[in-house]
Amino acid sequence: MSALGALLATRSESGSTGMRSRILLGLVCGGYSVGAAFGWGSPQVAVFMGDFGLAAAALVAAVSCFLYARTGAGRLRPAWLLFSLSSAMAACGNAVWGWYEVILGVPVPTPSLADVFFLCFAPPAVVGLLVLAKRPVTRAGWVCLALDAWLIGGSLLTLAWSLALAHTANMAGVQEASVAPAALSLAYPLLDIVLVSMVLALHFRRAGVNRSAVNTAIAALALTVLSDAVFTSPLLRSTYHSGQLLDAGWFAGSLLLAYAPWGARRGARRPVRPGPPRAIASRPIAGSLAALTPYLAAAVCTLGILYNVVDGRRVDRVVIFTGCTVVLALVVRQGIMLLDNISLTQELAQKENHFRSLVQGSSDVIMIAAPNGTLRYVSPAAAGVYGREAEDLVGAELSSIIHPDDLGRVVHEVRRFLAAPPHEEPTTRIECRFRSGTGDWLNVESTVNRHQGGLLLNSRDVTERVRLQAQLQHNAEHDPLTDLPNRALFTARVRQALSGRRSGDPGTAVLFIDLDGFKQVNDTIGHQAGDELLIQAGRRLQESVRAGDTAARLGGDEFAALIMGDGTRDQGAREYQVHEIADRLRLTLSQPYRIGASEVRVAASIGVAFAEPAISPTDLMRNADLAMYRAKAGGKDRVELYAPQMQADVVRRSELATRLRTALRDGEFALLHQPVVHLASGSVAAVAAQARWRSAQGILFTPAEFLRVSGDDDRTAELGRWLLEEAVAQAAERARAGHPVAVSVRLSAARLLDSAPPPGSVEALLTRHGLPSGALMIEVADSDPRVSFDALEQRLVALRRLGVRIALDGFGSGFAAINALRRLPIDVLKLDRNLVEGVVESARLHKITSGLLRIACDLGLQSVADGVDVPEQVLALRAMGCTHGQGMAFSGPLDEYRLRRALVRGEFPVPGIPAPRPVMAGGSIPLLTGSHTETPVPPT
Repeated sequence: MSALGALLATRSESGSTGMRSRILLGLVCGGYSVGAAFGWGSPQVAVFMGDFGLAAAALVAAVSCFLYARTGAGRLRPAWLLFSLSSAMAACGNAVWGWYEVILGVPVPTPSLADVFFLCFAPPAVVGLLVLAKRPVTRAGWVCLALDAWLIGGSLLTLAWSLALAHTANMAGVQEASVAPAALSLAYPLLDIVLVSMVLALHFRRAGVNRSAVNTAIAALALTVLSDAVFTSPLLRSTYHSGQLLDAGWFAGSLLLAYAPWGARRGARRPVRPGPPRAIASRPIAGSLAALTPYLAAAVCTLGILYNVVDGRRVDRVVIFTGCTVVLALVVRQGIMLLDNISLTQELAQKENHFRSLVQGSSDVIMIAAPNGTLRYVSPAAAGVYGREAEDLVGAELSSIIHPDDLGRVVHEVRRFLAAPPHEEPTTRIECRFRSGTGDWLNVESTVNRHQGGLLLNSRDVTERVRLQAQLQHNAEHDPLTDLPNRALFTARVRQALSGRRSGDPGTAVLFIDLDGFKQVNDTIGHQAGDELLIQAGRRLQESVRAGDTAARLGGDEFAALIMGDGTRDQGAREYQVHEIADRLRLTLSQPYRIGASEVRVAASIGVAFAEPAISPTDLMRNADLAMYRAKAGGKDRVELYAPQMQADVVRRSELATRLRTALRDGEFALLHQPVVHLASGSVAAVAAQARWRSAQGILFTPAEFLRVSGDDDRTAELGRWLLEEAVAQAAERARAGHPVAVSVRLSAARLLDSAPPPGSVEALLTRHGLPSGALMIEVADSDPRVSFDALEQRLVALRRLGVRIALDGFGSGFAAINALRRLPIDVLKLDRNLVEGVVESARLHKITSGLLRIACDLGLQSVADGVDVPEQVLALRAMGCTHGQGMAFSGPLDEYRLRRALVRGEFPVPGIPAPRPVMAGGSIPLLTGSHTETPVPPT
């Protein structure tokens, strides 16, 4: 069974059980009434049911109240014990009555033991009613409760005395012998009057605990008192006998009292749905009746006196005395109420002033709106918050001060709030814009409560908070330098473009832009100038894209642009259009930048990637980034479209980096040496160390391609360190074997500064292997414009002090060759291979090479031509004054065994020179001769 079905079953079962109990109670009482009305069929049964039947019913009530009190009745437990005692007295009285009439068969004497029990019925019931009553908090409350009880009891006593009790008292005075019966006759109505007074007083002062049980108990006692009143009337008392219909009232009162606690307990177990109490509407009526109770009592007392006057009888002293005490009680009570009202009025005025001060002094605006939306009250804070006087807003429509764009949302929220149950949603919060006195719109946050069918609004100005939130949101999504969207916002825009209604548009493209040469701007003219350049570049980029596109700065000198598709299905035309946009951006960003008094130029490399079906924003941006790096690798200042092969190249570079790392760890690199030959004699002047990677198949490959593809600077630096140490170690071993020849190691300028060993470690390396410092030459590659000449100069000077020779590699191809000659401590110029290859065929290259060699000669530097592969090049270079050559015209790279054989031979044949005499390699090496203390350079 489902939870809802179980809940419904429980509710229906509980409801059906309570209904069955009430039906059974009604049937029993109805059956007793019918039996009493028809005399029970015989006088004997009638007497038995009239005596022992009532005793049984009262006994049931006594046991029921006692058991309920034992199971736990809370604060009302003494009341139920007293009701149990009262019912027990009634049961005993009826039992004694039945003893006389049924067992003994004699009339009940007056007075008798039964009268004692019946008289003991009222006091416990009265005290129990007092326990059920709501206890007053103050002494004045207790006095008012006593006065109310006396007002009701006195008025009833006046009326009862005028109607019947005076006659009974007079009869007792005439017949002195019947004083006890007369007193007994007066005791019953007086106790009933006390009970009625307590019942009426309790009706307006009953406690809120177990209200159903209390109401049922009051009804049961009221029915018993009514039956007693009928019994004590002179008209019925003389003709009453057991078994009459009057017994049904006592019987029903006892059973109703027995049912009261258990029926209420069953109702208390039922789950009550939260909601407004249904008795709210009756509370004003109950309060009015409670307030009119003293006046009604006085009216009843007056009626008793008027009855005697109109009837022509002399007003009894008891009536006069009782009436006077009732009037006195009314006056005293009114005096107490007057003082209480004065105190309450003062307290109310004080609280009203307090709350008025709070409302008027509050910085929030408090407004009360009628159900039709008209403002009925506006606090004075409106003048400071809205810039409008409160009097001007009172009577205006609430909708007239709300922004039209926010009005629909506000109306919808108010309707939803008013339709919701108050206990579930007591308040709601609405944020909208209000019109101020100056005509501006203020952001206002209002807490809305229900108020007499309308609305109570507590509003505050949150314009600054909203502005601050908007500024924080803007700062979180925009670059602080250029104010362009940052990477997070750009990624969100790309995601929105790929997931919106244009998600299938293949014309959507992402452009990644990198400024070429920006680092040089920072290094040369400062970071502040670099920031100004980035600001101008961002402004140009923002002005160049269309209104629906997005320009962003991703960080550093990297920018991006999102070009939205136009819905066209012609992919070729779309690619052409986007390529034109990208090329226009490239030209715009490559224009000179005016920074202070300087004019700065940078270029732009742009990568373009188009959206594909089901592509993610991350993949699309990655594709554009790969295309941008391809543009930079292809020569910079160009536009490159993404192709799937680029991703394959990335995977290949990653694989090669992994293989290179493994090769270095496993010792798969080998060291070869290529002889450097003196062009005039053919002797071996030095050897150039070159690394080779031995593949798994045993084939040797140059690592240059792997290093260039992998782009792993750490592996390149590690390879450079291995090359230097291995070259020094093998050169020292050759020297010990009788082949002392210098070794040259090629290191780039960046590696020489960043990752190469410090000068002290180079000296330690030479010392450890026992190689003279003059036998090591470092070839510096002059091809990186990012290298600082100052740091490179300091580095080379420190190495030269150790005796290490310095060669300028690639002379004739670097952009700063003249500057390098002017500043760096150079011993040898090594001509670039590209010059040597065309020195024979090209007259222009011949003149350039001749001029460079003349410069080297004038500076007193030795020269080495790299890439000398044919005899004609040897002849031409020697004729120009080149001193040394390296290339296939003499020998390729050799392993250690072949190198030693070449060194044993000592020299190589040189074209145009007669065959030399066999000379063993050793002794003086031409490359190492000459002064090493000073390099002549032109004045700066």
